[in-house]
Amino acid sequence: MKLRTLALVGICTTYLLSCTNEKIIKLPLSEKKGYGPFQSSMGGVSPYPEDENNPWRKTQLKVSGIPNTWMDAKLGDIDTDIYQTVYQNYFLGNISEERFIELQKAWNWKPDSINLSQKPLKSKIAFAFGKDSIGMLKMIVDANNNLDLSDDKVFTPIEVDPNNNLPIDSLALSNTIEVAFERFLNNKTTKVKAPLLITHMSQFNMFMSNFAQYATTKLNGEEIAIRSDNFTNLSYKNSSIVKMDNNIGDSDKSGNDKVVELNEYIEIKDKIYKNLGVNKNENVLVLERVDLPKKQLFSTQVGYNSYDFSGNDFKTEVPISLDALKGKYVLLDFWATWCGPCIQEIPNLNGLYENMDRSKFEIISIVGDSTAESLDKMIEKHSILWPQIVSNDKNRIKEEYGIKGYPTTFLLNPDGVIIAKNLRGKELESKVTNLMNE
Repeated sequence: MKLRTLALVGICTTYLLSCTNEKIIKLPLSEKKGYGPFQSSMGGVSPYPEDENNPWRKTQLKVSGIPNTWMDAKLGDIDTDIYQTVYQNYFLGNISEERFIELQKAWNWKPDSINLSQKPLKSKIAFAFGKDSIGMLKMIVDANNNLDLSDDKVFTPIEVDPNNNLPIDSLALSNTIEVAFERFLNNKTTKVKAPLLITHMSQFNMFMSNFAQYATTKLNGEEIAIRSDNFTNLSYKNSSIVKMDNNIGDSDKSGNDKVVELNEYIEIKDKIYKNLGVNKNENVLVLERVDLPKKQLFSTQVGYNSYDFSGNDFKTEVPISLDALKGKYVLLDFWATWCGPCIQEIPNLNGLYENMDRSKFEIISIVGDSTAESLDKMIEKHSILWPQIVSNDKNRIKEEYGIKGYPTTFLLNPDGVIIAKNLRGKELESKVTNLMNE
């Protein structure tokens, strides 16, 4: 009996609170190189602007060691944790209170809602690039974070195709640079390292980067993978999670419909948990056990009820609510008037709207981050017929659905349950046509 009791205690310790009735579960993280089961993504990298009146000038790193032989040499930095960096620069007086409040609102965060140190950390990685004596593009990254590039390796950034610029694991792992920085862990400043990948697109003369690192943990025997902010930084402010499969090679990535974003739900062993994100200070993934059945939950995930909303049509001011659309298949189309891919999709949506039975199918566009004037021009220019609702501070539809980029679409069944996400073009047309013919 004692042996069985000890074994049970061991199991519960391994999975932390998963053996108890606690609703909040904290799972320890282990970092791994690569992108795991996730599709990779990258963020742009730019040098410091030369404008002396730039409001970010005081935040620029002072770095030495750029080769004297380089032509047109430029300096910049990459953030490992943009939130920590902004906070400490405000703390140091490098950015104004007005700018700090503006960023808080734009990012929807408060300093006391994330784990930030009171003292500045080395959370930025300096880099420099230029052309050598024979005109070849070269780069240096301050890998040891000592603000001196003379002891770092000069390299040629790998070229990527702008039409297929998502690096695969094998490419990333053979071209990353181990960079050192500081993070706040267990209320202490800790030195850590992570693999940084920098690529170049000659067609646009543009650099891209990401951190080829993800984390893993386990709950009830199921392995979970976690990525931070689409690999663009390591703040884990926006933590996506997914259940791991046995194969996580370059050709075995999870589709976006399987990735669980912040405040969405993950199902493990017939139980449902809400993704509350990563507590970076404790280095744990935080989940909340949900006791409600799936049919009573609302989310932006396939298989869950979509969030209700209400607003007025931009042109007619006729009230529109999702609840009033029950009984029809509905395409929710989140877009912005300045979004190129959104504009390219308008002819496809026009054709779909004209050819489908509107007693069975409806399109509702939610317009974000756009002026009324630009929307009016777009409606006239492209002869848009379906309703347009502007997401604003009153209805907050964009915020309710957690929209981080455009275009984003959700296809709902007549009960308001999400059955597909981000379908476009022929794929969307085929899906809706099949539904109408059922």
